[in-house]
Amino acid sequence: MVAATPLGNVGDASTRLRDALATAEVIAAEDTRRLRSLASALGVTLVGKLVSCYDAVEAARLPGLLKAVRTGATVLLVTDAGMPSVSDPGYRLVAACVEEDLPVSCLPGPSAVTTALTLSGLPCDRFCFEGFPPRKPGDRRKWLAALASEPRACVFFESPHRLAATLVAAVEVLGGQRRAAVCRQLTKADEQVRRGTLAELADWAAAGVGGEVTVVLAGAQPPSAEAGDITDLVPAVQLRVAGGQRLKDAVSEVAEAAAVGKKALYDAVLAAR
Repeated sequence: MVAATPLGNVGDASTRLRDALATAEVIAAEDTRRLRSLASALGVTLVGKLVSCYDAVEAARLPGLLKAVRTGATVLLVTDAGMPSVSDPGYRLVAACVEEDLPVSCLPGPSAVTTALTLSGLPCDRFCFEGFPPRKPGDRRKWLAALASEPRACVFFESPHRLAATLVAAVEVLGGQRRAAVCRQLTKADEQVRRGTLAELADWAAAGVGGEVTVVLAGAQPPSAEAGDITDLVPAVQLRVAGGQRLKDAVSEVAEAAAVGKKALYDAVLAAR
């Protein structure tokens, strides 16, 4: 089984998680030291075999964990915080169990994704999750360009050391007026949610931000055919062209997604050269 663990506040641990930790015969943990600390905070004594299962060793641990499941042992997989498989280990084991028709269950609980969406104050009846942005500046800009016309709210994680650079790039690619929320240290004593435009958030983050960070980006609003709105779409076309796409095709795709005229957007791109 896979189980969600508290993001920071141990009071969010479910009764089912406590019972599973106390009775599982094998516990695969992203960080065994952090798991021991969590168990201690919950007053739970771990009796099962403890196995480390972080990104670098997840594939290597798979055969042993599968063998334990096949023999009928209760195997519990947990990560440092939140739900396994969501930008954390877990997917490989679940997929392998499904492939062999082995039983899989989930103990639901805390999730940084849904917590940040709720706190953002942004429309989130529809949303997408993007994991972590690419680290390289060029790849990151292309990734952001793909969100230029995304109508759904977008949730992503970011390292505090790269947050400022990502927000600056977002201003350049998406425009400074797109709204967003930066959520840090969710459920912890120093929890902070900063809301505003991308330009405002970039200025705030320039001084440095610490802790675990989750960002919620507002969905793109369908632009009108006004000149200013058309101009805002030019960077998205330019990035597609820089990536090797024909100008005509890039204009067509961006214009269609944004529900604006192709000719007006094409003229705006040429005027920006």
